[in-house]
Amino acid sequence: MKRPKASTSAQGILADAGPRAPPVTSRGHLPRISSPPSQLSQHAWSLKMETVRNIQNPIPPVLLQPSKWLSIYEDFVTKNASSVGQVESALRSLTYIIPGRYRESEIPSECVHSGVQLLSLYHDSLVSRVVDRLPSTVPRPPPTPHSRYTKYWTSRSSLYRQVALALQMLQYTELLWEMAARRRGQKTRWRVVIFIEFAKAVCRLLLLRLTNSRPLVSPPLPEREVDPRTTEEEEPRSDWNGMDTPVSERSSDLSWTMPRTGLSLPSLPNVNDVSNYLISKVLTADDIKPPKALLHRATGQGQLAEVLYILRPVVYAMAMQKWRGDRRSWRPWLIGFGMEYGCRQLAKRDFRERVAGGLRGLTGLEREELKKRGWSMGWWMMRGAFYENITKSWLHSLTGKMKGKPLLDLVGSVVEDYEYLWDNFYFSTATL
Repeated sequence: MKRPKASTSAQGILADAGPRAPPVTSRGHLPRISSPPSQLSQHAWSLKMETVRNIQNPIPPVLLQPSKWLSIYEDFVTKNASSVGQVESALRSLTYIIPGRYRESEIPSECVHSGVQLLSLYHDSLVSRVVDRLPSTVPRPPPTPHSRYTKYWTSRSSLYRQVALALQMLQYTELLWEMAARRRGQKTRWRVVIFIEFAKAVCRLLLLRLTNSRPLVSPPLPEREVDPRTTEEEEPRSDWNGMDTPVSERSSDLSWTMPRTGLSLPSLPNVNDVSNYLISKVLTADDIKPPKALLHRATGQGQLAEVLYILRPVVYAMAMQKWRGDRRSWRPWLIGFGMEYGCRQLAKRDFRERVAGGLRGLTGLEREELKKRGWSMGWWMMRGAFYENITKSWLHSLTGKMKGKPLLDLVGSVVEDYEYLWDNFYFSTATL
């Protein structure tokens, strides 16, 4: 029996019913869509094609644009800079205390540490970019001399910024490169160490040239700035006289009520609070100096001292490679320590002869840098022959006394893990 044909009205209803899901073949592929027939309206055809696109590509279009991910991430970092900094510090600390960090798992843990350092470097640039875009009407906290000096050179010279960034990245990843090279033998390891030290020395010599022979600062890039908008939100409301009300356990101590009128007056601030407030508002000589004047130009003996200070790690690494068969040999240690100590004394002599007032006439940034270099010389007790002949035996006796005691046993195990690091890797005690 033949099936009756559908009426013309029924065909029109079916045609206007809208798009249906396209059929799927036995292999799971969608059939090829031919050109739109004349019976379908343009609107129905567009709906049909949109349905096919959604089936073929179910991923939302936002996820297919990595640039939007980056903008969302940058916005999150800039709005939560303090929280991000705390997370970075926690991760950085975790890489130092996880069990077995320096033996079977030294490369994965160092990858985490280097990754956090590089990520924090990227976050610093994000926050700095946002702070620079703020209008001048937004009050900013006074910058440190180091921030003023480094920001001046990074904004003035793009080459300085690129070289300083390359130097920072080398310092953050140098131990990781040494760990990877050590697995190919000691010969390859020392070649990589000398190459990295040579590359860092070239970067520092370029920075010395770009700053017109001014001593190097550490780090060469500005440190992370504080978003002034966040500080305004966190600051407590000050009293009527601009001073913070001193903390007291009793609310009655914070104010005095007049007996006749019943009005209350806030208590006077502490004398120390007044002094600290006035000192914070006083401008020093460094505050009014231009940024490039925060460091004196090095000439003569001072310039020679700075160049030798830059070349010292290269010379010491080459000496360590030459006498690597005798780890107790004092010759590499005496060469490296003698160069650094001689550079320090030569720079001090240049300051006494050239700067008005001698060492007392140095700027705050110069005194801070000299202090950093002085403290870094203490790391020579953990290097070369001094460590092998003196420090190592002292650490062994110290960790032996800590065993079996609460909490001290944990500290001793951490020191033992670090002993493996100090014994086998050059960059574990590098300070330059």
